[in-house]
Amino acid sequence: MPGTRVRRRTAHRERRRAAHRHALLAVASAVVAIGATAGLIDAGHQEGRDTARPEPSPSPVFQPLPAVPTPRQAAPAPSAASARPAPAPSPTDTPSAAPVPPPARTTAPAPAPRSRLFRHPRSQVLDWVRAHPDDPRRPVIESRIATQPAAVWFAAHNPGEIAGQVREVTRGAAAAGRIPVLVPYAIPDRDCGGASKGGAPDLAAYDAWIREFAQGLGAGAAIVILEPDAIALSDCLSASGRAARFASLARAGRVLRAAGPRARVYFDGGHSGWHTPEKQAAALRAAGAATDGDGIFTNVSNFHRTADETAYARAVLAALGGPAGLGAVIDTSRNGNGAPAAGQWCDPAGRALGRTPTTRTGEARIDAYLWVKLPGESDGCSGAAGSFTPEYAYALATG
Repeated sequence: MPGTRVRRRTAHRERRRAAHRHALLAVASAVVAIGATAGLIDAGHQEGRDTARPEPSPSPVFQPLPAVPTPRQAAPAPSAASARPAPAPSPTDTPSAAPVPPPARTTAPAPAPRSRLFRHPRSQVLDWVRAHPDDPRRPVIESRIATQPAAVWFAAHNPGEIAGQVREVTRGAAAAGRIPVLVPYAIPDRDCGGASKGGAPDLAAYDAWIREFAQGLGAGAAIVILEPDAIALSDCLSASGRAARFASLARAGRVLRAAGPRARVYFDGGHSGWHTPEKQAAALRAAGAATDGDGIFTNVSNFHRTADETAYARAVLAALGGPAGLGAVIDTSRNGNGAPAAGQWCDPAGRALGRTPTTRTGEARIDAYLWVKLPGESDGCSGAAGSFTPEYAYALATG
């Protein structure tokens, strides 16, 4: 019997030691897991701390977007006010239950925006200002350009990433109590194969990309500049190709407005030096602007005076018809001295900044003056297309 008691005591001690070892191993494993998770979250923020900087396909993510010359007083377009890929959501961002979608939009336009516009915390001009504190041009460029809100372009066809990129911008704007200006720019056959060629491989892929884009809008107010030049610069397409593109734009308008109850979606209205109001309105109607949008945008990346664009936009809206709430937004980023001579579209000399961005224009049916093309981003002559050039920015700021 004593031997039995000894064996029992020995077995009991062994069980206690084993339990202690297992407890230590569990604590160590937990520490390792926590450290690994923290490292992943930190790495995600380091990699994608800013939103999508637009790119021409198939350039690397951080390359600037080239300009888009268009006919008749060409409209060099894409600005690239700064979007970079957004970080993947951390575990705390993942809902425990299925998210509740925002209420669906009726067909009536959303209320016109009446709030301050969002300035994204990173852009090419801000990068330059931070990197050149002693440059004598810096105070002028910083105070007159870098401090102004500007559009954020999304120019890469990047399924699986675009929703997060858009969401990063809209959440940042909502936290600041401001309205973001978002530019989806991935239509197939973009720029008719010109300097800014690229976009989605086909319309089915584009439709899917837009659906993902819409997922990032959220319930806050937003301004969406839907595909610059997609309507005004569509004559290069066949009749069937143009009809298919317009049908896709109409679908995009419906999807964006349904996903963002307070988002206003504006369709491509060209500019006052291009198509007649009647021709542009007919194309806009075919693309669903009167039924699936909230208005039109004009003068993107161009130079026509605000007064000319205001009159033109109203003429297009009158010819377009549709709900009384349809409005227009005008790109005023570089139109302070009006348009240059015909054919001079590439960083033309003698231009100047236009009216600062605002949603309070004091003009009937003009919802906002915006800086869609960020001043100082080259059309391809003062620097590489889409790159920020301080010489050009300073000339615009002092023009």
